[in-house]
Amino acid sequence: MTTPDNWRPTASLQALRERAQLYTAIRQFFAERDVLEVDTPVLSHGTVTDVFIDGFSTNFAYSDSGHNETLYLQTSPEFALKRLLASYQTSVYQLSKVFRHEGFGRLHNPEFTMLEWYRVGLDHHDLMDEISDLLNALIGAQQTERMTYQQAFQKHLNLDPLSDSTQRIAQVFNDCNIDLSDEYPIDHDGMLQLLFSYEIEPRIGQQYPCFIYDYPASQSSLAKINRDDPRVADRFELYFKGTELANGFHELQDAAEQRKRFEHDNGLRRTFRFEEKPLDERFLASLEAGLPDCAGVAMGIDRILMLKHGYTHIEQVLAFPVNRA
Repeated sequence: MTTPDNWRPTASLQALRERAQLYTAIRQFFAERDVLEVDTPVLSHGTVTDVFIDGFSTNFAYSDSGHNETLYLQTSPEFALKRLLASYQTSVYQLSKVFRHEGFGRLHNPEFTMLEWYRVGLDHHDLMDEISDLLNALIGAQQTERMTYQQAFQKHLNLDPLSDSTQRIAQVFNDCNIDLSDEYPIDHDGMLQLLFSYEIEPRIGQQYPCFIYDYPASQSSLAKINRDDPRVADRFELYFKGTELANGFHELQDAAEQRKRFEHDNGLRRTFRFEEKPLDERFLASLEAGLPDCAGVAMGIDRILMLKHGYTHIEQVLAFPVNRA
């Protein structure tokens, strides 16, 4: 039985006003740069194959034909936004709800707000510059810092993630005594990702927002491989005060390579006995048609709001988190 107050919001009226002001500031920022705001579907026939991202699905029954099919709640509007980019060759952004099956805690609600944008003609370094401008406008961060993925591991763990052996990485991993869930994939990249999350992330970006870039090519996802060093991808993530805020790429344009990566992800899913995910064929077709040279990034807006106003739990900035939805 529910308690009498379960219907009430967890966010204060002031927090709701602060959210509205934040949305206004975001829209003003992109309007000044002539970036078009768009709206894409939450439901899709395809979804991400990433081993480390789990989404939600639902069943849709066509009333006129009796046909049933699975549709997926989007973990990001990325595939749909890139279809727009391939069609119209213009910079776009979206401010919308996305869904990830990652539990409920201080920094995460399974339904959350994401700002995602793509800038035609920019690379990932240009985009980091623009994100720095946005952070200054939104949270008053007048300075950011940058460090490569390799430098972060060398500084904090005396480990080289690009050249050290899996055995050496396993030794450091075991020395750190990281508490594991039974379902987490523990391979070469799995150990690196856990080491980064538990041992490096809490130590970076404490004074200024910190960009980590040049991730290993094996963690490239939808990013281009770096032209000067094929060991790394043109990918970055942004951290501030122990919180991951954004993930961005100089976007891969090669449809065949993207399909290969998706199929590799599903191979890993089979290895770890996870459910395979259907490839988004419409997205792949848009890459074949021609994605413009661009850089893109996804940013968690609930976390930005928390940082801006000093909130300590995500439920303080959500009207109705999952435990009250």
